[in-house]
Amino acid sequence: MPKGLYARSLIIIIAPMVLMQSVVVYLFMERHWQLVTQRLSTAVVQDIAATIDLIEAFPQPENFALIQRIANDRLELSVKILPPTPLPAPRRSDIFNILDGILSDEIRDQIGRPFWIDTASESKVVEVRIQLPDRVLQVFARRNSAYASNTHIFIVWMVASSLVLLLIAILFLRNQIRPIQALAAAADSFGRGQAAPTDFRPSGASEVRRASLAFIQMRDRIERQIEQRTQMLNGVSHDLRTILTRFRLQLEFMEDSEDKRELQRDVEEMQRMLEGYLAFARDEQGEDVGELDLEHMLARLEADAERKGKSLTSEVEIDPLIAVRPDSFTRLVTNLVSNALRHGQHVAVLARREGRWLTITVEDDGPGIPADKREEVFKPFVRLDTARNIDAGGTGLGLSIARDVARSHGGDILLSDSAMGGLRALVRIPA
Repeated sequence: MPKGLYARSLIIIIAPMVLMQSVVVYLFMERHWQLVTQRLSTAVVQDIAATIDLIEAFPQPENFALIQRIANDRLELSVKILPPTPLPAPRRSDIFNILDGILSDEIRDQIGRPFWIDTASESKVVEVRIQLPDRVLQVFARRNSAYASNTHIFIVWMVASSLVLLLIAILFLRNQIRPIQALAAAADSFGRGQAAPTDFRPSGASEVRRASLAFIQMRDRIERQIEQRTQMLNGVSHDLRTILTRFRLQLEFMEDSEDKRELQRDVEEMQRMLEGYLAFARDEQGEDVGELDLEHMLARLEADAERKGKSLTSEVEIDPLIAVRPDSFTRLVTNLVSNALRHGQHVAVLARREGRWLTITVEDDGPGIPADKREEVFKPFVRLDTARNIDAGGTGLGLSIARDVARSHGGDILLSDSAMGGLRALVRIPA
């Protein structure tokens, strides 16, 4: 079955119509058409029987011309009296099978003599030969006198009217489906973090209008909540930075000691936490969609890995220019690659297309993450002590930010075991 609403709606309209017409045609063909053909054939056979009665009543050859004229003028039959010859072999037509059967039955019932019929050789006439005692009667009757030959007009009209109705239904249905498609496009754009289409507005049936209004209200509420949270995080981070600056100044005036070094490490820890908060806040600020060159980005990451004495190989099997939010998506890939380089010596990155998805795979040969901890590490502020983490010694926001970026593009991040022995991070976003 088709998955689209438009195709399914067409089937809902077409299927009952086809079923109804099939039943009507079957009943018409089996009942009405056969009944009319039988009555016409009965009348033609009666005329032939009357002609035979005239021949037997007036067997003299000089009367044959008068009998032929009467049959032609009054009965619309073309009659010939042939010498006694054997009848041709039986011939049946698949096209006029109904006429063959009904006409043969009527001749057996009314005339009861050997006969031969041909309904296929000529398109406008039916030939009948009757075996008489000392001669053969050849009769040509018009086909429409023995057969309901105009029945196809009914079928043609029925099919033509159905096509007209289907055309009207398709046009009206397309107009009804268009608002639903616009709503789906607007929801998809919002799910990817893109701006809603400028021409989107509630339209169509009342149910579709209500759904569109509900979507607009939901979108506005989500945008307000994101804006409020972003402002709050920015404000808190700014205030904390001020306090950290005061701490640093006070530490500068203290004598060098183990307590001072401990305090400096705590201040640096708080500084890293603040940077994580700010990165999280920047990701929530609704960056516009633009083009990002994957090959250029991965080349920079390869250079960084080389400076750290690590190995990073990358392969891009698609067009390197992709439509994403460049800064956010760069942060996502950078975080995953940095995490892999921190815990492994060799890292492999592969970008490819799988169906309607753009996938970026980051694999390493590090210790990996236990299967029962892979969902937990996506929670904010979660840091694993016995396993690796993207923010080891940091805030524990790295994977949370990475997954938020992926989901803001309409995708997600999945973790699994790598063929290299470490962790495999799979980023999937709609292409």
